[in-house]
Amino acid sequence: MDDGSSVGVASTAVGLTIVQKSDRRRARNEKSTVGLVLAGGAISGGAFKLGGLIALNTYLDNRKVTDLDVYVGVSAGAFLAAPLSAGVPPEELMRSIQGRSSIITQFRPWHFYSPNVQEFVGKPLEFAHDLVGFFPSLLTSMGRSLRSRWLRRAVGDFARQPSYANLERLMAPVIRDLTGNSALGKNGMSYLPGGLFDNGQIERFIRENLRRNRLPNNFRLLQMERNNRLYIAATDLNTAQRTLFGYDEDTSATISEAVQASSAIPGFFRPVRIGDHEYVDGGVRRTANISTCAEKGADLIICYNPFRPYVNVLDGSNPRFRSMAAMGPGVVLDQIFRTLLHSRLHLGIQRLAMDPSFKGDLLVIEPAENDARMFNISPIAFWKRALAAEAGYLSVKSTLERHHTRLTNIFATHGVRTNLKRLKEDESALRVARRTDEDVFEVLDGMVNEAPDKHLYLVR
Repeated sequence: MDDGSSVGVASTAVGLTIVQKSDRRRARNEKSTVGLVLAGGAISGGAFKLGGLIALNTYLDNRKVTDLDVYVGVSAGAFLAAPLSAGVPPEELMRSIQGRSSIITQFRPWHFYSPNVQEFVGKPLEFAHDLVGFFPSLLTSMGRSLRSRWLRRAVGDFARQPSYANLERLMAPVIRDLTGNSALGKNGMSYLPGGLFDNGQIERFIRENLRRNRLPNNFRLLQMERNNRLYIAATDLNTAQRTLFGYDEDTSATISEAVQASSAIPGFFRPVRIGDHEYVDGGVRRTANISTCAEKGADLIICYNPFRPYVNVLDGSNPRFRSMAAMGPGVVLDQIFRTLLHSRLHLGIQRLAMDPSFKGDLLVIEPAENDARMFNISPIAFWKRALAAEAGYLSVKSTLERHHTRLTNIFATHGVRTNLKRLKEDESALRVARRTDEDVFEVLDGMVNEAPDKHLYLVR
């Protein structure tokens, strides 16, 4: 029950964190500014969010996730926030994954796994070019050194006592000369590609589908046409500062370019150059940018974070328990990065809870901390996107049902009605539809088609 005990304090339940600071005495059903914040998560995290957004869309009655006022996206969240703010429902995005959408082209593996050909070819050529100039520099340096009286003394010292200290005294001037003046010595790591893949195809996918539906690829034009606000966060690689793209923020990039910049996972994708700036994943700087949504005037913020650390505790109930250390370095690193991102997110939640200027409400939806199924799906596993979408739908559906009474009261404060009956009608078929990806997508699609009061959208 909503007893008001958590006002101004972040209260956490399974899969849900609530910060409730709005005035309970305000007129119910008064329309508020509602914002949606989508954190990162790569392929599986994006699919998880997509399944969850379908559950949320089914649950909300008079406002859908395409009818909100402020959208903030980071990384994979930016990839979803852009079409949602343009009026494309999550159900249509789900259909595009399997190539069944009539308005959005299919998102295919090469959109995500496009090799970084430019640097894999260009970097070796750069190395070869610098190598040609290295040997003349080496000979010049050795010649200068041989004419040095100090070097002749160092050679004599090493001949009389061939120790490491004397060897270092002998070679240090040559090495310093070469590394200071030779292009080859500038930095050996600079000849390696900046990422395995190039996410330029992601930019192209967003750009072409906006054009296909006659939607603007410009923050200001989209704001004028849709009367909402879209913000996409990226990290400037050279300054290590956040860049916020939006109609009243940085407009130096198109929407599709901002999505590309925000989703440039370090090491996996090469950094994205826009003008004179280089960008990497927006999640490097902030996990979700909840505060941005508050700063833009949102009274109710719905945040969706697909990744959280897994609580792997030996309680005696599972005889097949394995420690994470025994599962290999991949699992160890995954748990560490999830922990870092999740801790930073909840620090931001606590700051917002204590911020006297924020007088609204915040709902943060996440997987359960013991959701082993979602934890076992790699963030970059393209071919497990159906499994992740199913997990996202069931996770959010369970959270909404479990906390329906309290959530209904919060939503009603902001003029948003809920429909638990419709959500409950979308029930068991999905739980058994796990033979193939097509089965899962078919069930999700059927849920939308059979649901009463289906949200209609218009693509011009």
